[in-house]
Amino acid sequence: MGTEVITKSVPLTVLVGLGVQAGAIVWSMSAMSSDIQVNANEIARLNARTNSLETAVNNQNISLARIDENIKAIRSSVEKMMTRDK
Repeated sequence: MGTEVITKSVPLTVLVGLGVQAGAIVWSMSAMSSDIQVNANEIARLNARTNSLETAVNNQNISLARIDENIKAIRSSVEKMMTRDK
């Protein structure tokens, strides 16, 4: 039973259908690959921008801390001058 050989020929429409499906698969994979590359480039650009923003925020925090310390020193000096004049 299991040794029977199929001798019927495959209709042309089946072969064309398989060819169209194979073409659609290749086209879909190509489109996905292109989309993946575009996304990878965008992620890299966003990472660079994020790093730049983090550096800017860090520098602003340092400047703010320096300004706060300068204000404290000025306040202390002004208070000393006020107590000295009394």
